[in-house]
Amino acid sequence: MTPFLRTFAFLCMILFSVTACRRHAEPVSADAGPVVAVRTALAEEARQVRVQLVAGTLRPVDHAVVSTQVMGSVAAADFAVGQPVAAGDLLVTLSADELDARLAQAQAALDAVARDHARESLLLDKGVSTSEAVRSLADRLRGAEAAVKEAKTLLGYTRVRAPFSGVIAQRLVQKGDLATAGAPLFSIEGANGLRAEIEVPASLSLLAVGEKLTVQLSDGTEVVGTLEELATAADPQTRTRLAKVALPAFAPAAHSGDFVRVAWPAGEVTTITVPVESVSVFGQMERVFVVEQGRAHLRLVKTAGSQDGRMRIAAGLNAGETVVMTAPVVLRDGQRVEVQP
Repeated sequence: MTPFLRTFAFLCMILFSVTACRRHAEPVSADAGPVVAVRTALAEEARQVRVQLVAGTLRPVDHAVVSTQVMGSVAAADFAVGQPVAAGDLLVTLSADELDARLAQAQAALDAVARDHARESLLLDKGVSTSEAVRSLADRLRGAEAAVKEAKTLLGYTRVRAPFSGVIAQRLVQKGDLATAGAPLFSIEGANGLRAEIEVPASLSLLAVGEKLTVQLSDGTEVVGTLEELATAADPQTRTRLAKVALPAFAPAAHSGDFVRVAWPAGEVTTITVPVESVSVFGQMERVFVVEQGRAHLRLVKTAGSQDGRMRIAAGLNAGETVVMTAPVVLRDGQRVEVQP
């Protein structure tokens, strides 16, 4: 074979190989499949309020640690922890003999001054006494009356009563104990509801009193509470503000001392949402079909929860893109689609 023929045969072989490779590598066109009718929806941009869970403790709205204002031995302490009491119920009686003596002394002084004042007034009417003497005794009479009132008040402190209706939370004295002025006798919790007391980080926004906040109870139940108090100044040590959120009256699972979390607003973020039906799950992957130029293109996405029938998309979609609602099982990536109304 001449050199020319060998060269020609070699070039033919190369051309045949390239043609064959191209024929095998040519992809199957999606046009070969049928046109699938689909319904679509838009991926919409929405603003979402972020929240930060702030831990706290449930406390009764009415709570008091009751102390005595005088010193005396406990003569009676007729109550028990957990006992319901009404406002004004006598719970502790102190024995203070010196206060009894003080009242008797003040009463005797008052009686003596009252007699002197009455006598001098009678003598003044007869012209025997002077107006100055009567006025002086009148001043002494008012002082004696004040002394009796003071002694009665101090003696009244020996009878300690419930400041409001509620339940005894702690009993801190027993009969026979010596109670000193200012020493706590018992604590009482009112029956007027509970509220969550939380320390809100100063970095979070201030809210107006009356705002509604979601409170997560210890058993997982969520209730809507009302912000009743919020300190405007932050604690310089903890950098937090004390807030009190009142719970609704219909929260039977809530008890004083329970651990709770309050969802506090922490700004807004922009998210993309699509109808829940447009997202399908395949194994560990979440996906949607996006319609572009009459074709459906498979797109992997990452979701971030749903609300009110719409799924939040954290990644994989842009606002304004068209997604397929409830994608048919026959729909494939790149397949032509016809949008139905």
